[in-house]
Amino acid sequence: MHGNMHTRLMAVKTESGLCAPLYFFGGIDMDTKTVIRHVIGYCVGIAVFIVLLPGIIYLIARYTQPLGSIPLDDYVRIILALILLCIGILFMIWSNVALLVIGKGGPTDAFDIAISPRTQHLVVTGPYKYTRNPMVFGAVTSYLALAIYFNSVIAIIVIVFCIPAIIVYIKHTEEKRLERDFGEEFREYRKKVSMVFPLPPRK
Repeated sequence: MHGNMHTRLMAVKTESGLCAPLYFFGGIDMDTKTVIRHVIGYCVGIAVFIVLLPGIIYLIARYTQPLGSIPLDDYVRIILALILLCIGILFMIWSNVALLVIGKGGPTDAFDIAISPRTQHLVVTGPYKYTRNPMVFGAVTSYLALAIYFNSVIAIIVIVFCIPAIIVYIKHTEEKRLERDFGEEFREYRKKVSMVFPLPPRK
């Protein structure tokens, strides 16, 4: 990663002549408002995707356990869950870093409401070279890992049935917004790269 990872604070003059704080973190300069929006965005993201949704998966697994378990040896099941969880976490962290460092924005944006600052540049490298939505892939993979670890067939079925709804949401909200913001650049990118599941880019 480029730049000094220590956060430094300095004052810069605004157009009005007043001094405003400017933060440098990992080579990225941000004013106070932007930093606050990033923090709020990450807090909301953690609350929803790291706490709430895994909690729901746990409750589904707990209360539907009598309806069926996964027909795998416990050791095989746990190893499979750990592999999927590592893949999911890798894609989630990698995509967040790429959005921040390359796109100069954050991930928390839903129903055309931007909590994090929106990306200033279309990110097409890193995990975005293989899927247009690496965070979604990472989250779904992680949730499947949890369902497998909790030994719940019903939780797996619920997650799988949610995937089409996620795709519809992405098409009608996030991708429309990206097309509005980045135009032809995004349309060309969309032609070459898979929507959710990582694949080699098309020529």
